[in-house]
Amino acid sequence: MPKIGAEPIRRAALVKATIETIGEAGTLEVTVAQIARRAGMSSALAHHYFGSKEQIFLAAMRAILSQYGAEVRVALAQVATDGPEARLRAITIANFAPASFKREAISAWLNFYVLAQKSAPARRLLSVYQRRLRSNLLYELRPLVGSRALAVAEGLGAIIDGVYIRAALTDGPADAKYATEIVMEYLNRELRGTA
Repeated sequence: MPKIGAEPIRRAALVKATIETIGEAGTLEVTVAQIARRAGMSSALAHHYFGSKEQIFLAAMRAILSQYGAEVRVALAQVATDGPEARLRAITIANFAPASFKREAISAWLNFYVLAQKSAPARRLLSVYQRRLRSNLLYELRPLVGSRALAVAEGLGAIIDGVYIRAALTDGPADAKYATEIVMEYLNRELRGTA
């Protein structure tokens, strides 16, 4: 007899285990059995809840994106009345918040980009994230750089992605301070119009 209320708890455990397992392996070449074992359940139960390894991974990315969205909202709330530059910096810095810029999440992001090349659902989810980031950046950049806003937003998004890729390929813990400095240096140059 199924335990009432167990499904959300088990789903969350599988999502967490997916992020940890992929982070440890550094690749999507992990099995549902490995993920399920880490979550303390059978692979049959994991398949029951998600259907496939790709669906488990997409659920994990949705969880990472939800956490990122929450971090952006908190950062924006702290500078809500401080003007577009403060909000732009808050959005940018939120990309390197502790929950988002940790080894497991970084590895998941790198693998997410790889999966999006061959999976339509992953490509759609990635597109939603990219459009939302671009929209948030553009909104704050327009009053600051005018007609250059789109180019600056695209450049900023590319640098954030690049910092994540480099962090995924570097041994040791992710250095959020250094990552933020790299991105802020680009942003500062663009805001001064000296890029």
